[in-house]
Amino acid sequence: MKKTLALCSAFLLMVSALSGCSTSNGKPADQPSASPAAAYDEEKNADVIVVGAGGAGLSAAISAVDNGAQNVIILEKTNRTGGNLNLTSGSMSAAETSLQKEAGIEDTKASFVEDIMKNGAQLGNRELVEAFVNEDTDMFEWMLEHGLADNQFNLDKATGGKAVFAPEHQLYSVQRTYKAKADDPEHYSSAAHEVLDQYIKTLDNVAIDFNTDGVKLLANDKGQVLSVEAVTEDGKTVKYTANKGVIMATGGYSGNFKLMGKYAEHGADYLSSTTSMGEGIRMMQEVGGNVDETAMSYIPTFPMGVQTGPQSGTIGSTYTWKAGGICVNQEGKRFVNEQEARVDVREVALEEQPGAVQYDIFTDKIVADLSAAGGDMMYQLYFNPETGRAKNLVKSAATLDELASMINVPAEALKATVETYNKAVDGEVEDEFGRSFDPTPSAYSVAVNKIEGDKYYAIPLKALVVMTLGGVSIDTEAHVLDESGNVIPGLYAAGECTGGIWGKFVSGGTGVMGPITFGRIAGRAAMNDTLAEGYTVKAASNLFDASLFEKETASADRFDMSKPLKDGEYTATVDGQEGPMSVKTTIADGKISAVEITEQHETAGVSDKAISDLPASIVAENSVNVDTISGCTLSSGRILDAVTDCLNQASAQ
Repeated sequence: MKKTLALCSAFLLMVSALSGCSTSNGKPADQPSASPAAAYDEEKNADVIVVGAGGAGLSAAISAVDNGAQNVIILEKTNRTGGNLNLTSGSMSAAETSLQKEAGIEDTKASFVEDIMKNGAQLGNRELVEAFVNEDTDMFEWMLEHGLADNQFNLDKATGGKAVFAPEHQLYSVQRTYKAKADDPEHYSSAAHEVLDQYIKTLDNVAIDFNTDGVKLLANDKGQVLSVEAVTEDGKTVKYTANKGVIMATGGYSGNFKLMGKYAEHGADYLSSTTSMGEGIRMMQEVGGNVDETAMSYIPTFPMGVQTGPQSGTIGSTYTWKAGGICVNQEGKRFVNEQEARVDVREVALEEQPGAVQYDIFTDKIVADLSAAGGDMMYQLYFNPETGRAKNLVKSAATLDELASMINVPAEALKATVETYNKAVDGEVEDEFGRSFDPTPSAYSVAVNKIEGDKYYAIPLKALVVMTLGGVSIDTEAHVLDESGNVIPGLYAAGECTGGIWGKFVSGGTGVMGPITFGRIAGRAAMNDTLAEGYTVKAASNLFDASLFEKETASADRFDMSKPLKDGEYTATVDGQEGPMSVKTTIADGKISAVEITEQHETAGVSDKAISDLPASIVAENSVNVDTISGCTLSSGRILDAVTDCLNQASAQ
C-alpha cells in the first residue's frame, strides 16, 4: 500500500501531539511553548480562530463578526460544514418564543431550566443551564429572522396547526421543541445547519479552511492560548494565531469506542452514528483544561440502534412492543417494561445488558396489529422482508427453539420468558416489570398480544449513541477552566467538547441549540474580553492516554492482490448508512479497471468525497489496500468491503 511522504509527516505530527511529546522545542507537554523547532509550511492570523465547523463553530464565527471581528478563520477537518448536524433532522428547543406566543402557549424560561435539570437527573450545572436558557431564546429568534419560516416546520394538530411540538426524548412540561425542514434537503439534513451555513457564506471576513485538522494548542510567552497547530490534507503544517481568542468546537467522543468503554461498562459495544473521536478535548487538556470524569460517563443512548457497519448504526426501532412484542437480552430474558414512558429508563436498561444488545421478539399477528394501527412506518422502512433497508437482520423460525438457536440465546430461557409473559397477558400473574395490558390504545400501546403463532421473529437492536455529554469545564462565558477553576486566557469552547452542562441525559432540542447558543456566547466573549497575562500553562493531571485516540488498523491487508483474478463484472452489496450499498467492479486483464457505486444511501455531503474519490483510488492503485478518505471513514469502509467481496468472487472463478 502506497504512502506518501507528506501523509507520513502528518501522521507523525499527530502522533507526537497525542503522545504528549512536544513539537515545539523539546519541552514536555505540561510546558507548552510558542517556538517550534521547525518552521511551519504556512502561518495564518485572524482575530478569532475557530476549530470545528459544526453548529457551535459556525455560530461562534458569526457571533465574533457581530461583535467586531475583522476576520475569522474556521478550521474544519472534513470537507464540509455542519458536523453532527449532517446526521440529524435537528430538533430545536427554546422558551418564551414568538411561535409559542402565536400558538397561545404560556411558557417561562424558569420552567425550561427546571425541566432540563429534571431530565438530566438533577446532575446538570444549573448556572450553565440558566446561561443557555437565557441566551437560547434570542438565538432561536435570530434563526427565525435569518431563514427559518413557519412553512418549514412540522405542524402539531394539538396546537391548532402551529409549529410547536415535543417529539423526542423525555417530554417537556410545556411544548417548546421545534423541528424545521431544510429548504434544500439534498444538501442539508437540518434547517439549523442550513441557516447558519447560508449566512456564513455572506460574510466575506470569515474563511473556512477545509480538510485541515487542528492537532495542538499553543500558549504564548504571556500564558495565553492563542495558537493552533494544524495539518492539511496533503500533510502541510500550518500555525494559526488569534489576536483575541481560540474557540474549540470540535465535537464529542461518540465515535471513540475506547474512550466510551473507559467510562461506560458496555460503552465499547455501543453503536454510533458519528466518527467524532474527542481529540479536541485532549488538546484542551494538554494546556490545562479540566475534565470531570464523572460527566464523561454521561453517554445517552437510543434503545433502537440498527447496525449498519462493524460499529456504526442508525435509529430504527421495530416498535413491535407497542402491539405485544417483547425485548430480551443475550440470556433470553426480559429486562425492562418495554412500554415504559420514561425514555431514559429504557435507555439505561439496554446500556446495562451484555453487549448492549436486545432482541425484539414478535409474531406475524403483532406486525399485523401494528400495521392496522398505523404504527409500522419504521418497521416497513427497515425490516420489511422484501424492501427493508435492514431486512438482513430479521430472523424468523417456526419454533422458539429454532429462533433461539438463530440468535444464539439459551432456548430454555427464551421459552420460559415467553411463557411467563403470556401468563401475564392472560392475567394469571403480575407482569414482573409492571407492564400493563389495558387494551385502551395509547402512545405506547396499540394492541395486546401474546407471543404465540405459526412464526416467530427476532431482530437485534443495540444501544446507539449520537452524542456525548462529557468534556472540558467552561463557565457561563464559555471560557475553558483549569482544574482549579481558573480561566485559561484566550481559550473558549462550545458544543459537545464541553462537559457537565446537561447532566446524565440530554433534553429534547438541546443537542442542536446547546452548541449553537454556547457558540454565540463564546464568539461574543472572545471579542469583548481583556486577556489576562502571566498564567502558567500546564497539562491537566488526568490527561487522557494517547492510546485512547489511536485508530485501529487492520492486522493484514484486505485482499492479497497477488491472487489471479478472472476478467468480468462482479457486484457486491453491503449494509449502508440508510440502506444497502451496491458496487460493481470490473476486472480486465487481471486488474481492477473500473469501480462503480450503483446504489448508495449514505449521508449526503458527509460521504461525498469517499463516493467520488475512493473508486478512482482503488483503480489507480489496483488494490483495495488503500487508505480511507479522511472524514468519510465509515462510507470508505463500506466501499472497500464491497470491492473486496467482488475480488473474492473474481479470485474464486
